[in-house]
Amino acid sequence: MGDIRYVHQPLLAPTDGMLKSYKKDKGDWKVYESQFLDLMHTRKIEEKFKPKMFEGACLLCSEDTPHHCHRRLVVEYLNEKWGDELTVRHL
Repeated sequence: MGDIRYVHQPLLAPTDGMLKSYKKDKGDWKVYESQFLDLMHTRKIEEKFKPKMFEGACLLCSEDTPHHCHRRLVVEYLNEKWGDELTVRHL
C-alpha cells in the first residue's frame, strides 16, 4: 500500500520526561526547546545519521504546526551541523 515504511528513530525524539513536562504539565516551550537541543547535542545525532538517510523521509510529530514541535528542532539542529543539507516542507 504505497510502499511506505515506518522506521522508529528514538534518538530523534525527546525523552518521555521532557514531553510530559511540556505537554501534560503545560511547560514552557523555551525550556523544552533548550532541553531537547541539549539532548540532541549529547546524543550526537549528527554523527549517527547522514543526510542521505532523510531523502524522501517524513518526520512525524504530535503537533500539527512546526512552531512548537520537535521535528522542526531536529531539522534545524541537523542543518546547523551539516550546512543546510536538508530541505523541509511542512505539511
